[in-house]
Amino acid sequence: MIILIGNQKGGAGKSTLTLMLANYLCTEKQCRVTVLDMDYQQSLVQKFQRAKLLENPEAYQVIAASLEKFSDLYPLLQENPEDLVLIDLPGKLDDDGLIPLFQSANLVICPFGYDEFSFKSTVLFAVVLNKINPEIDIVFVPNRVKANVRYETREEVDEQLRKFGAVAGALPDRVDFQRVSTFSTPEAIRPVIRPVLDQIFVTHLSFLMDDLSANDLTAHDHE
Repeated sequence: MIILIGNQKGGAGKSTLTLMLANYLCTEKQCRVTVLDMDYQQSLVQKFQRAKLLENPEAYQVIAASLEKFSDLYPLLQENPEDLVLIDLPGKLDDDGLIPLFQSANLVICPFGYDEFSFKSTVLFAVVLNKINPEIDIVFVPNRVKANVRYETREEVDEQLRKFGAVAGALPDRVDFQRVSTFSTPEAIRPVIRPVLDQIFVTHLSFLMDDLSANDLTAHDHE
């Protein structure tokens, strides 16, 4: 299963959300996970390499990748459809290399903020994604939400985004999020993020995993 974490706006929290989701799926759901870091900063790969130097346990692999190499990687990713592949996308839309990723993904998770620029960027991302793959499930995750955001603003933004997909619970703006690594999520923020990740898993991932398993069994029966 291919899960994209993306938004064309930089600073939306894609990379941190990718790690939190990977840690959650490995430790709490015992899923097999691989992370592809396609972001230009390669921050996930850097964290993974630092963790290896410190001899921290590797719950999953983080692999540097690029949009251009996805076509070569895709057949390998399809060999074990029950495995979860999380892809941290680059913060852009003006690259045709995104098209095969959008077409092949099973789920897209899109972190966003409630400021006007983030909202407009998120809507544009959703519009382009929906044109390329109208059947794709999109989950919008309000991220780094500050306590002073007006309730009316949140309701208006959420209502607009629900035209394209589901809106998950909000993640607050907490300094502890900067301490998320490729081998652990700080205990202080686990109670904050667990309800949001549980919601995504139960509402979207578990059904997709069941469908893929059933399709895989059917394919084997026909061989």
